Amino acid sequence: MYPDDLKYTEGHQWTRPDGEAATIGITDYAQDQMGDLVYVELPEVGDEVTAGAPLGEVESVKAVSDVNSPVSGEVTEVNEALVDAPETVNKDCYGDGWLIKVKMSDLSELDALLDSAAYQAHLAKEQSS
Repeated sequence: MYPDDLKYTEGHQWTRPDGEAATIGITDYAQDQMGDLVYVELPEVGDEVTAGAPLGEVESVKAVSDVNSPVSGEVTEVNEALVDAPETVNKDCYGDGWLIKVKMSDLSELDALLDSAAYQAHLAKEQSS
């Protein structure tokens, strides 16, 4: 449910680092809590994103939520398929439902993110409070 090759934020975003590149999305927990997504707003290729700051937003039948970037860098690719099919995030949040890809400007930011076990412990603590 929470792949080991990803890094997570306490705000329920994930990143899949690959050298200087990183793919970013929202976790299974986040998409489940939001319900069916109906709209996704993402940055443009060439935009800069900053760790901890909003990169865009997702809208579901329940709410509109900011998506914060887990890392800083330049957007190199945007998942355009989500414009016409935002529900892809609900169906496959770690695969076809990715949001953006970035060229990271500071690889050390990955050290501040949670691994799968730490993220699951965070979820357990969050759900019990």
